Amino acid sequence: MIVTSVTALQPMFAPSSTSGALAEPASRQVRVLATMGDSTPAGLGDPVAGGWRGFPVLLGDALGVASLVNTARTGARVADVRREQLAAVLAARPDVAVIFVGMNDTLRSDFDPDAIQGDYLAMVSALRAAGAHVLMLRYHDHTKVFRLPAPLRRALVRRVLALNAVCDAVCASEPAGIGMLDLDALPGGYDRDAWAVDRLHPSERGHRMLAAGFAELLERAGYAVPQPVSLECSGGREVTALHRAAWLVVKGLPWLIRRGGDLGPVMIQALASELRRR
Repeated sequence: MIVTSVTALQPMFAPSSTSGALAEPASRQVRVLATMGDSTPAGLGDPVAGGWRGFPVLLGDALGVASLVNTARTGARVADVRREQLAAVLAARPDVAVIFVGMNDTLRSDFDPDAIQGDYLAMVSALRAAGAHVLMLRYHDHTKVFRLPAPLRRALVRRVLALNAVCDAVCASEPAGIGMLDLDALPGGYDRDAWAVDRLHPSERGHRMLAAGFAELLERAGYAVPQPVSLECSGGREVTALHRAAWLVVKGLPWLIRRGGDLGPVMIQALASELRRR
């Protein structure tokens, strides 16, 4: 698993009472894990027993947590997470908090990297002040997963780069105690079986990859991971070409129509930008 981490912890050693040798530092236990964000941490794409599971449950099982607090909801944007979810997460006093949000912002006509950075900084500062180790992520090029018209594809790529620049700046502001998972560097992250039928959310395998990546970041930061995350799928269904075609007709096209109010201006902006560039 290839991950990018900006966490830098100084090892703590204690002299042995018998030999004078230096003892290895004990791994810290994660008692309370909190996840906040949009539909991916809410579990979409990983159906189990009539509901959604997702990487938060898989990560919590790997860490052996006593409590998992998941405030994520479908459709949330960065400002929504700060306004609606942060207080509940802080009240839980988590040892580790995962912030997983931002892609919904890139698909809106009012995309504002400066405002997003302000919200991210406020959330990270509050969580760090409460003693939580924070996990964030850099996003992948989703146009390699979900095909879009060329002007919209170029616009989305630029916005993802801007979003990643925001995340990099937030991490640089407080490198100690923050871990960064680079989705673009995850082995197999662009494989078809890593994505659900809608190609918008991770499949069960994709959620397992996310959980494994976050677990590795925590292990590098000195936290105990008693039960490594397995990448072997067990609860989801195999997605076929027929499933994808049916989704496109029944849900995909209606989704594009509903989002037309936002995607239309985005495409117009992209076309105008291309004309200026030429």
